[in-house]
Amino acid sequence: MSGQTIGGACAPDPDENRRQVLYWRLLARLFDPEEQASLESASLAVVEDIGLPAALLDPGASVDSVVQRHPELAAEFDGLMTPEPDGDGARDRAAEVRRAALASKVLLNVFATGSGAVTAEQLARWQSDAGWLERALGCRPGELRGGRGGVNRAGAGQGVSPTGTGFGAPTPDLSRLVPQIGPELGSIEAGLVKRMRLREVLADPALASRLTPSMSLIEQLLRDKNNLSGVALANAKALIRRYVDEVTEVLRTQVEKATVGELDRSVPPKRVYRNLDLDRTIWKNLTNWDPEEERLYVDRLYYRHTSRKTTPQRLIVVVDQSGSMVDSMVNCTILASIFAGLPKVDVHLIAYDTQALDLTPWAHDPFETLLRTKLGGGTDGTVAMALAQPKIAEPRNTVVVWISDFYEWRTEELFESMAAIHRSGAKFIPVGSVTSSGRGSVNPWFREKFKDLGTPVISGHIKKLVHELKTFLT
Repeated sequence: MSGQTIGGACAPDPDENRRQVLYWRLLARLFDPEEQASLESASLAVVEDIGLPAALLDPGASVDSVVQRHPELAAEFDGLMTPEPDGDGARDRAAEVRRAALASKVLLNVFATGSGAVTAEQLARWQSDAGWLERALGCRPGELRGGRGGVNRAGAGQGVSPTGTGFGAPTPDLSRLVPQIGPELGSIEAGLVKRMRLREVLADPALASRLTPSMSLIEQLLRDKNNLSGVALANAKALIRRYVDEVTEVLRTQVEKATVGELDRSVPPKRVYRNLDLDRTIWKNLTNWDPEEERLYVDRLYYRHTSRKTTPQRLIVVVDQSGSMVDSMVNCTILASIFAGLPKVDVHLIAYDTQALDLTPWAHDPFETLLRTKLGGGTDGTVAMALAQPKIAEPRNTVVVWISDFYEWRTEELFESMAAIHRSGAKFIPVGSVTSSGRGSVNPWFREKFKDLGTPVISGHIKKLVHELKTFLT
């Protein structure tokens, strides 16, 4: 119960009332676009009373525009909805009101998207506001929506930091909820993209330049690429290229940080400064210490081994390119190109729906690969298996990654051929989704079969697959 007890009665807490006014206004705006005059006037009085700009209540003002006019607020939006460190237990109700006003702004801008046609400028504004929401949740812009960001705050070892609402004290831990917010943001963004007259936007260089590439936009471009030509097609390709380059940089960093092979001590270390082992050099030369001069004379320098044992490995990536697997198709195409650039890794890439396409000649270039894909259609993994099996020349040095939701119509036949690959000694990795959000369903029948086979389905963040592949291939 809020408020203070006076003579056995509970006096209302003005800060609690202010906070409730702001949240009632937020709910009213989310579920009914019509302005509620009493809530609007009361909220304006609250915002002005606590020294915040009235622009926070303007649905037409982006968070960017508010921060540009009031740069001191930028730091307050960062981590706004994450739990505060444990204090002495006392609630700072005035601070809660301030946080409520800021949180209401970013939530309303992201989740109240209206109806009707969407312009390139409106999409760009929504993407920016969604980035501010991700920052408020303790993530980097773009991280939850499937793309390019990384973890921004401490304690986020699983890809998303533990977060709460910030709507009171103690702030609840919503770390289990945050991964579900990403797919919802992606769904809202996809809806906005569908409401755009995308072909008209792409045909106008000025409008196209306002677009920020995202997974939802890339999906639409890939689906519609055969209907584009001239300037529109050139602008579409430029957007796809930008997105591919940005995601490639993020994934390449994850690959570089993943576990690598053992040190090869049969190869002498390179005698360069960056490999100098200072601790060992000092330890080994301690007998040369001159106490009178207080100097250490070094007879020999010691260097670290950096060469690692590698053996030629073959990586076969099979990707379901049906409509439900677009995110995985994009991510895995880019990931395959990164591994194709590693020494002594032979990468093969196959995409399929009811027909299979060998994309190996373009595996090193994800941009060219994506332009050759055909999204949509049914799913028949047996056609892809017919291309994949002949590529397994040395099973012990081969890993097959199969990315699909496994909703197949020749289930028994396909699974038996997958089990045969596993029994041959090749490493078979079934992957249900390779996205940043982790959303994606997998056919329960296949999930249980793979579990019994000893090759459980990997589903979730792409880092899981990066770790599996890097451990095997290097």
